Amino acid sequence: MEEGSKRDCEEDGHSVPEKIMRMDATDTVESNENRANVLAQFQSESGDTAGPPIELPLTLARDKLQQILNVLLKQEDHTPYSFYVNEKEVTTDLNGVVNSSTSEEKVMTILYQPQAVFRVRAVTRCTSSLPGHAEAVLSASFSPDGQHLASGSGDTTVRFWDINTETPHFTCKGHRHWVLVTAWSPDGERLASGCKSGQIFIWDPKTGKQTGRALTGHKQWVTALCWEPLHLTNNGESTRLASAGKDGDVLTNHLQSVTALRWSGEGLLYSASQDRTIKVWRASDGVMCRTLQGHGHWVNTLALNTDYVLRTGACDPQALMKPSPEVTAPEKRLSYAEKRYKEVLAVAGGVERLASGSDDFTIFLWEPAKDRKPIERMTGHQQLVNDVKFSPNTRIIASASFDKSIRLWNGFTGKFIAVLRGHVNGVYQIAWSADSRLLVSGSKDSTLKVWNMSTKKIEMDLPGHADEVFTVDWSPDGQRVVSGGKDKILKIWRR
Repeated sequence: MEEGSKRDCEEDGHSVPEKIMRMDATDTVESNENRANVLAQFQSESGDTAGPPIELPLTLARDKLQQILNVLLKQEDHTPYSFYVNEKEVTTDLNGVVNSSTSEEKVMTILYQPQAVFRVRAVTRCTSSLPGHAEAVLSASFSPDGQHLASGSGDTTVRFWDINTETPHFTCKGHRHWVLVTAWSPDGERLASGCKSGQIFIWDPKTGKQTGRALTGHKQWVTALCWEPLHLTNNGESTRLASAGKDGDVLTNHLQSVTALRWSGEGLLYSASQDRTIKVWRASDGVMCRTLQGHGHWVNTLALNTDYVLRTGACDPQALMKPSPEVTAPEKRLSYAEKRYKEVLAVAGGVERLASGSDDFTIFLWEPAKDRKPIERMTGHQQLVNDVKFSPNTRIIASASFDKSIRLWNGFTGKFIAVLRGHVNGVYQIAWSADSRLLVSGSKDSTLKVWNMSTKKIEMDLPGHADEVFTVDWSPDGQRVVSGGKDKILKIWRR
């Protein structure tokens, strides 16, 4: 190793390689003539290097990489990290990702990514099957704090469920047609629902009563709803809602039905349409900024890399997972939501990215606030794309398709990572666990499957529904998964 590579640690005068050697002198870090070594440089996602390049044996285990990085970063806390070489994750040792003939002259970059310090366990069993809806369950979701559960159905009702007793709470009537979409406000105080007759209702989850009058601007089906991000509100209360419909309206301008809507943390609205375009609007005054073009067929779904933090607002999953969950006081919601948003945006490299999935079998990755050209066109699905979701840590995009598969992509570049196969029919919807380590999918084959992001394999197979599963959601506190579908039953799954 060159002289310049052996800069001294400030704290005790020992060079970094020496200090690591002392850490476990008898273990695999020590080099010998019979072992293949590689000169490696630890680097963060933002390009910052941790210490000088270090000579490492290819047999070095993953947990040793963790120990070495802690020394290089001079940190006492035990933040878990994942390590990547040439976009391949180190799961056992460096041999698994590096060719053993790697030249010792060339410095190999080991990318390190901090992982969530909390861990969500995979759900393994159905604890309740909740009848009540008279038609298919089309949407089911947990509130930002995970304490409320709501569902919308073809029977024209919205229902709230008690998650502690796993029993019905309120049945909300008012819609005259199928309830197609529901959306929780990020402050957790309201649920919006939209139906096939164009009406939108706002409900109070604590009483099950309607708030205000019905919103009746749409002439056809309501296809999408989204609330203003909590950190953009005036006082930490969600009062502004955007909706889109089959009539092509958001702020007008689309030529066909609008299929998806996202309200970004930067104050922009994104609308996707069957006219094959995505339009970018300024939410403050309704001015259209640009049109994103590239898809060859209907655009079905949109996802922002900040979706999860915008959805959960001031509710930190780690705080919710404590024996006595910590919920942010109303007066602190605004500042806490802003703090959480900025932290996630920093992890994402300071950029909000948008993914769009289409009937043309492709996904596009955009940086829509500054460019109308996509970063990447992601191909591989053999049929139309139903759902796209960014992991809560913004690093992975998961896409679900009628081709029976789920594909994983790099959330920064759009590069393909892996394909998850196991469903025997189309996949309708997917949902991430709060720690980004697990993914749950609901399929036309009547099953749910939990996927492990480390192994890229099925963690749990969850049969039980009698028909197609249209909707799935994972609670922000990590405790439960909900699913609903054509059999009119809502199921709650727990560990």
